[in-house]
Amino acid sequence: MRDERQLDPVQPVGVPAARRDDVDPTGRRRFLKRLGGSAAMAATAGAGVTALRAEEPQQEVPPEPEVRYGMLIDLRRCIGCQACSVACKAEADVPLGVARSWVEYTEKGHYPNVSRSFLPRLCNHCSTPHCTRVCPTGATYKRPQDGIVVVDQGICIGCLYCAQACPYTVRFLNPVTRFADKCDFCAHRVSQGVVPSCVNTCQGRARIFGDLNDPDSEISKMVATHPVTVLRRGMGTEPNVYYIDLDFADENLARSGEYVRVTTHQGTRKKRG
Repeated sequence: MRDERQLDPVQPVGVPAARRDDVDPTGRRRFLKRLGGSAAMAATAGAGVTALRAEEPQQEVPPEPEVRYGMLIDLRRCIGCQACSVACKAEADVPLGVARSWVEYTEKGHYPNVSRSFLPRLCNHCSTPHCTRVCPTGATYKRPQDGIVVVDQGICIGCLYCAQACPYTVRFLNPVTRFADKCDFCAHRVSQGVVPSCVNTCQGRARIFGDLNDPDSEISKMVATHPVTVLRRGMGTEPNVYYIDLDFADENLARSGEYVRVTTHQGTRKKRG
């Protein structure tokens, strides 16, 4: 048996009571029933009512969580073995054809000066995620106790607005459950003080997981002392997955005459985020 790596101890924080729909499997049905009732009321409303315009409520800015989990991937140590991808599929029972986590291979250059690099991909658990803002039911939300972005399948309707909004193409429709799916940092393991499955199984110890708000955690020290970067910084999502020695080469952005080939290993999805 493999040893399960433990998380650095963190100060306990107040965890809110379980969401009502987390423990009520009929939450999705209730939402659809309410939606149907609202549509009927709107259809019978008078023309005078439609002329009224209610003020749009101000969106509340959620407070910064005391614990903010993130991941650092040191690409100098990644060997592209795909052990993380296999561990993720086994841990989360991910169906064939889709992936929560995968490793891209990038080959580029001119013979004999050619290179191959690896880029592990997963949900970035952004501090200001686009996916949570577009979800019509609130099924996609950021956990207030640790900042992990999760999907509440009790009220998810499978519309995939979240997948369209995500600039990293890490979300997909699970072909078995028919709900939106993605990496959740193995929240069930993290809640028990154990690191995510991909971190535990990484042969090169390329992945470091921990609390970015704790200056004494291993990940915070590495981020503070090494040049790190994130994917698509310009999207303004503030990702919490960092990379050391990142080479995000793109076939469409290759210089004239330069050979660049990217193998995404992203299952049936062809778009690269």
